Amino acid sequence: MSVMQQTFPVNADTDIPAVGFGTYLISNEEAVEAVCGAIIAGYRHIDTAAGYRNEEGVGAGLRAGLEATGLSRGDIFVTTKLWPGNPAWGDAPKTEAQTLAEAEASLARLGLDHVDLYLIHAPFGGAERIGQWRALLELKRTGKARSIGVSNFNQAHLEEIKAAGLPMPEANQIELHPWSQKPELLSYMKAHGIAPIAYSSLVPLSTWRAEPGQDSKKTDAMKNDGHAFAGMAAKYGVTEAQVLLRWGVQNGYAVLPKSLNPERMRQNIDLAGFSIDDADMALIRTMNRGEGVAWASGDPSLAD
Repeated sequence: MSVMQQTFPVNADTDIPAVGFGTYLISNEEAVEAVCGAIIAGYRHIDTAAGYRNEEGVGAGLRAGLEATGLSRGDIFVTTKLWPGNPAWGDAPKTEAQTLAEAEASLARLGLDHVDLYLIHAPFGGAERIGQWRALLELKRTGKARSIGVSNFNQAHLEEIKAAGLPMPEANQIELHPWSQKPELLSYMKAHGIAPIAYSSLVPLSTWRAEPGQDSKKTDAMKNDGHAFAGMAAKYGVTEAQVLLRWGVQNGYAVLPKSLNPERMRQNIDLAGFSIDDADMALIRTMNRGEGVAWASGDPSLAD
C-alpha cells in the first residue's frame, strides 16, 4: 500500500487531506516529536485545539517537520479550535471579541500567521454562539483562517446560524465511526455544503483509550465487543484500525487518527492500497448505535 494522498474540498480554495494527524491527549512536550514524526511519515494535516493545551508543542513539531522534510508551510494543513467556554463547567462563554483574541493567542502559540481551518470546538456558547461564529467569519475575511467551521454541532445548532442569515460553516468535525454514524446530520450537512471531518474513528477497537485517565462514555458492553472488525482486517490483509479509517475515507470523511507509535502512525495513513467492498460497507451500516461516546461528560452535540 501507499500513503493516502486523497483530499476533500472544504471551500473553493481549500482542500483538506483525507487523513490527518490528531493530537488530542498528546502532551505539549510529546507533541514536538509526534508532529515532526507524523510529517516525516507523510501526514499533511495536523489537528490541534486550544483545549488540548499543546499548541506550542504542535507548532514546534511543525517547524521541525518542515525542516526535516524540506517542505514549506503551504504543504501542511493546520487545524485548531476555539475553546468556546462551557457554563456547565463554570467556564463563561467567549464573546465575539474574546473569540478574536483567543484565535490570535492560538496563532501565537502555534507560531503561525494563519491556520487552514479554525473551528468552534463545541456548541457550548449558548447565547454567544452567533457572536463566536461572527468572529470566525472575520478571521476568514482577514486571512487568519483559510476556512472556518464548527465541531460537535447538531442540526439545530447549524439551523441557528442559518436563521441568523449568516454564511454556513464550511466544515463540522464530529464523532463518526461505525457505532455512531449520524446519517440524518450528515444528510443535512451535505445539503448545505458542510464538509464532515471525523474524530474518534477508532472507538470500536479494544485498544481505544484503554490507558488510565483516558475517560470516555464507552460502555463495558462496547469494550467487550471490540473485535467486530477482525474478520474484515484479515480479509483485506490490513489492521482493524486501517479498516475503520478506510471506512471513513470511503464515506467522504477526513479522518484524524492519533498514535505515538511510529509503526501504527505509518499504518494509519497507509490506506491507499485497498478498499472495503460493497457487502462490507452495507454490513457496517447496520452497526450504528447512536450517540457518540468520546466525551466522558456526554455527547457535546446534545448541548442546548
